Amino acid sequence: MKVYGVVGWKNAGKTGLMERLVADICGRGFSVSTVKHAHHVFDVDHPGKDSYRHRQAGASEVLLASRNRFALMHELRGAPEPSLDVLLGKLAPVDLVLIEGYKRDTHRKIEAHRAETGAPLIARDDSTVRAIASDTGVEIDRPVFDLDDTAAIADFILAEVGL
Repeated sequence: MKVYGVVGWKNAGKTGLMERLVADICGRGFSVSTVKHAHHVFDVDHPGKDSYRHRQAGASEVLLASRNRFALMHELRGAPEPSLDVLLGKLAPVDLVLIEGYKRDTHRKIEAHRAETGAPLIARDDSTVRAIASDTGVEIDRPVFDLDDTAAIADFILAEVGL
């Protein structure tokens, strides 16, 4: 499966870039899935719902299904967080998986960067960051794209993965 990441510090524009890339690349006829790493505790379920009650009762996995979608929730219950490779193995085959976060993993990435954050470039110390998408000029030895030039960024990623 072909994978490509979008990384950056908080408020750098990662999620907006991901959203635009998914729409652009799907619009070109490719199938795309996404993986988003969360650094905080999250829950896609709500107290009182049947599926929540199943998990609270001790179920290791709960699959919630309807005619529009399904969601598989897996409780780690103290086990270590699964690696990105393990999680990718759970996805159905698609042309491209875009990954938001996982900046320390070894897959190829583009870095979202906004000057207003004042954050340093991750790319300066990470050769897996293959390009920068920024709202300001950046001096670096890799391609730099305007953060809002989604088509050019999509072209670059698709060329990088051979699609």
